[in-house]
Amino acid sequence: MDAISIALIGDYDPQVTAHQAIPVALGLVAEHLGQAVQFDWLATDQIHVDTPLESYDGFWCVPASPYKSEAGALRAIRFARERQRPFLGTCGGFQHALLEFSRNVLGWADAEHGETSPDSQRAVLTPLTCSLVEAVDSIHLVAGSLIAKAYETSQIHEGYRCRFGVNPQFERELLTHQLHAVGHDSAGGLRAIELTDHVFFVATLFQPERAALKGQIPPLVRAFVEACGEQRQ
Repeated sequence: MDAISIALIGDYDPQVTAHQAIPVALGLVAEHLGQAVQFDWLATDQIHVDTPLESYDGFWCVPASPYKSEAGALRAIRFARERQRPFLGTCGGFQHALLEFSRNVLGWADAEHGETSPDSQRAVLTPLTCSLVEAVDSIHLVAGSLIAKAYETSQIHEGYRCRFGVNPQFERELLTHQLHAVGHDSAGGLRAIELTDHVFFVATLFQPERAALKGQIPPLVRAFVEACGEQRQ
C-alpha cells in the first residue's frame, strides 16, 4: 500500500513546540492505522504558481506565523479548498484559512491579518482580548461536526500558543456561507471552523498536535490522516 503523502505548509523551526509535535503525531497515527505516512515541509516562500501540489493527498497548515510568505501559504490553502483535498489548519493555519476564505470566497480583496497589517480597515484577524500563550481551555464542539466525530465527545480541553483570533466585527459575515463555527471556548470565543461543502476542511485556533508529545494520539490528526487515505483511494 502506497504511503499517504501530506504537505506541511509552514516554515519549519525546530524551536517551535508544535513543529516538534507534528512529526510525532503523524508517526503515532501511522502506527495506529497501520498505514505509511510521509510528509514534506513546504516553506511558504517556496510555494509559487508552478509549485507541484497535485501529488499530496492532504495539506496541514501549521503554527508559527507570520509566515515568510503569506501569499505562498494562501496559495496552498486555496488549492486544498478548491481541489477537495483534506485540509487541517492549526493556530496560524486557522487564521490563514479564514483569510483565504475572506479573499477568495467572500471576495474581500482588502481582507488582511492584523498581525502583519494592524491598520487595515478589514483585519479579519485581530489580537485576542486575552492572549492564549501556553494556555489550556475547554472547547465545546458542535454535535455532528467532523471535529466532534473525531473526538467522539462535545467537550474537550486543548492547549494554545496564540495571540490572534477572529475579529468579532466580521465574524457573523464570515460564517454566512459554507464556513461554519464548530468549536467555542468557555467564554464563547470562536476556536474551530469547518467547510460544509468539502470532504475534510477543519481548522482550529488551538494546537491538538501537542498531545503527541505526551504519547497520545491526537483525535483530530487521526481523522485528518484517515481522510487523506480515503482521498488517495
